[in-house]
Parts: sequence; C-alpha cells; structure tokens
Amino acid sequence: MPHSVCPWWIGYLLASPLRKWLGQDPEKILRPYVHEGMTVLEPGPGMGFFTIPLARLVGSSGRVIAVDLQPKMIASLKRRAAKANVMDRIDARVTSPDTMGLADLDGKVDFTLAFAVVHELPDTGHFFAEVARASKQNARVLLAEPRGHVGDEAFAAELSASANAGFTVAEHPAIHRSLTGLLFKN
Repeated sequence: MPHSVCPWWIGYLLASPLRKWLGQDPEKILRPYVHEGMTVLEPGPGMGFFTIPLARLVGSSGRVIAVDLQPKMIASLKRRAAKANVMDRIDARVTSPDTMGLADLDGKVDFTLAFAVVHELPDTGHFFAEVARASKQNARVLLAEPRGHVGDEAFAAELSASANAGFTVAEHPAIHRSLTGLLFKN
C-alpha cells in the first residue's frame, strides 16, 4: 500500500473547531493521560489541534515536542500556539522522512500522542522503535487511527509493530470514529 503524507493545506480543516463539535474533543481525549509537568511527544501534529490543548495540560513545568515533516504545518502550529500563549511550552520541530530526530529525548518522554499519523508512515517498525527509545519506562502511547481510512488488518499490523518495539496494549479507549490502542512501554 502506498504511503502519503496529508497535504499541508488540509491542516486548516483538521485544526477547525468543528472537529471538536463532531466528537473529537482534545481535552476530553487527553485529560486521562496527560498531567502537569509531563514531557509529551506528538508526531504529525499538523497545525496544532491537539498540540495546544496538550500544552495547556502539561502546564508551565511541562513540555510538548511536536515533530512534522512539513514546514508549513510547523509554522502554522507556532503561530497558533503563540496566539494561545503556550508557545513557551512547545518545542516544534521540522523533521525528516528518515528520522524524527529525537536523540536528545532518549528516555525522557512520558506520553506520546500518535493521532491519525502512523498510517502515513512507510516504516511503522522504525517509528515505534524511535518512540520506544524516547520513552521512559512505563510511558504511554495513545495510538488512534481514523476508522474507515485505516482497516482492522492495517491497524493490527501497527499494534504488532508497537509490540515488536516493546509496547503492550493496555486498553482500547473509545474515541469517535477511531481505532485505538493505549500502549505501555514494557
């Protein structure tokens, strides 16, 4: 199956407040997992639909590392975060197709949000290995993929790749129109 990255201009639709009204409320989804002072990794943040709420949840003592391949996504995320007065909590990075560039985070991440992004990657095994390397022991990953866009078989392959990297599925949280897995690092 060919892998393609969501075009940058679709980021405007994905950052729309309508998305919250349609059943994907970032605070409701994230509040059980993200707390003050945490270090959070968000690969593929787009224009910050989840990033800004993450920054509010981690508070002034926490940090959100948002990594994206597309400079236009990161530029828009930075503008939106500055307007929301949370840019000081966000480390927004343009990354490459080969690596997320997380060597400075080895063993420091408490939580990773992988929301509607893993299916865009050509090598899910490499992705989960990088996340595992960056994660603390017992760190959690919330994996959510769009139901209908990602089938059950493809999602099972993603869960298998996460297991190969040392993650265990703890539960499958209910998120509107999503296939999900809450993963723990062994």
